Amino acid sequence: MTLAAQATPAPVPVSPPPPATVRVALDTTEGRIVIELEKGRAPITTANFLKYVDQKRLDGIGFYRTAKAGPHFGFVQFGVQNAPKRVLPPIKHEPTTLTGLKHLDGTISIARYAPGTANGDFTIMVGDQPSLDADPSAPGDNQGYAAFGHVVEGMDVIQKIFDSPTSPTAGEGVMRGQMIVPPILIKTARRVAAT
Repeated sequence: MTLAAQATPAPVPVSPPPPATVRVALDTTEGRIVIELEKGRAPITTANFLKYVDQKRLDGIGFYRTAKAGPHFGFVQFGVQNAPKRVLPPIKHEPTTLTGLKHLDGTISIARYAPGTANGDFTIMVGDQPSLDADPSAPGDNQGYAAFGHVVEGMDVIQKIFDSPTSPTAGEGVMRGQMIVPPILIKTARRVAAT
C-alpha cells in the first residue's frame, strides 16, 4: 500500500454559521446612518425591519418626529406612518427582558401602541433611556418597547435630525410640537456588509 492510499481525504469545508447581526444603511438628505440589527437576539423585530428594507418600503419616507426631553436626550422617529401601500401587518412584541437589549444612546426600537401592534415606525435613541425597557415590576403595560439594534455610523446625522426645526402646531396628543418641518427624507434603505 502506498502512502497516497493511506492519506485521509481533505475535510469538506463547512459553511460558517450565519452572522448574528446584519447592517442596514439609511442614506438620508442629512447623510448616512448605518444600523447594526440584532438578528440573533431580536429575530422577529429584525426580520420585520428587513422586510421594509428589502421591499423598499422605507425609500422616500422621512424622519418626521423629534422628541426632545433635553439637549441630548430624547429620540427621533421615522417610518411609514400607516400609509396603506407601505405598512405591513403588526408583529409579536419582543420585550427587552427577552432579548437582553437596552435602550441606550443610538439604539433603534420599534414604535407601538399595545404590545403586538408594532409594524413600520421606528425610533432611534438620543441618550440612554432605561424607562423604555421592559419592567415587570411596574404596574400596567410594563413590557416596554422592542429594541433590536444600534447605530454604528452616523450618530452625528441622528443629532442633526434631533436638532431639526419642528412645527409648534403640527401633530396630535404627545406628538404636538414634535413634528419635523420639513421631514428629513430617507433616499434609500439597503443592507450593507460590515466593514
